[in-house]
Amino acid sequence: MAYGVSIGPRAERDLEDLYVEIDVEDSAAAKRWYQGLTRAILSLRERPNRTPVTREDKRVRHLLYGNRPHIYRVIYRVVEKRRRVEVLHIRHGARRRFKRSDLA
Repeated sequence: MAYGVSIGPRAERDLEDLYVEIDVEDSAAAKRWYQGLTRAILSLRERPNRTPVTREDKRVRHLLYGNRPHIYRVIYRVVEKRRRVEVLHIRHGARRRFKRSDLA
């Protein structure tokens, strides 16, 4: 049985910012990349525990997407009782480690 995937407010803002930053409206390559990121996020419906836990917080996991130097971390938590994946934050992989306050 598949998990539901929800994108939290912070992650939604991150996606919107990324959409504008990579200029999806004017670039076919950027659009394909962005659609690939979206598919990768939705792939968490199947086997969300396949990715490693983060070093910052063992209660959350991260999915890496992209190729160097453009790797992004999709930070999420799995709520087993509700069979739900909650995407909390999307950030460039080169950024400093996140803090718990980054997940709000």
